[in-house]
Amino acid sequence: MTLHKILKYLALVIGVLGLILWGRVLLAGDEAIESSADLQASVVTPFLIVAYIIFALIVLLVLVFVIKGLFTGNIKKTLLSVGAFLLIVVISYLVTSGTEMTMSDGEVFSASTTHWVGAGLVTFYILAATAILLMVVSGVKKLIK
Repeated sequence: MTLHKILKYLALVIGVLGLILWGRVLLAGDEAIESSADLQASVVTPFLIVAYIIFALIVLLVLVFVIKGLFTGNIKKTLLSVGAFLLIVVISYLVTSGTEMTMSDGEVFSASTTHWVGAGLVTFYILAATAILLMVVSGVKKLIK
């Protein structure tokens, strides 16, 4: 069997298992699960365990293929891309400021937390604007040709 077929059958088995566990959660009902810790442990916990296992497998596979791609591809181009991304994060961090913030429920966020949240938002805005600009430029180039 090829790796593709094995992964296809594994995905099918995990999908069926997920559907069965999801069905158990739906049949138990929201109120019953919220009111009973035993029912919560017996119905929701297996569903979460499967979700955690799948998440761990996905992260592991992504890391394996990224590392494999680094060694088979152009490492200079990859390092330049990672460096450009880190430069955008540093610029975003430098242009934002953090102040201690109190939420309406009384929870207090530190200045460092709000600084990193602001930097994350600015990073997202810069990357989104760059992606949109590149799509527009690509579309214009195609129209010109």
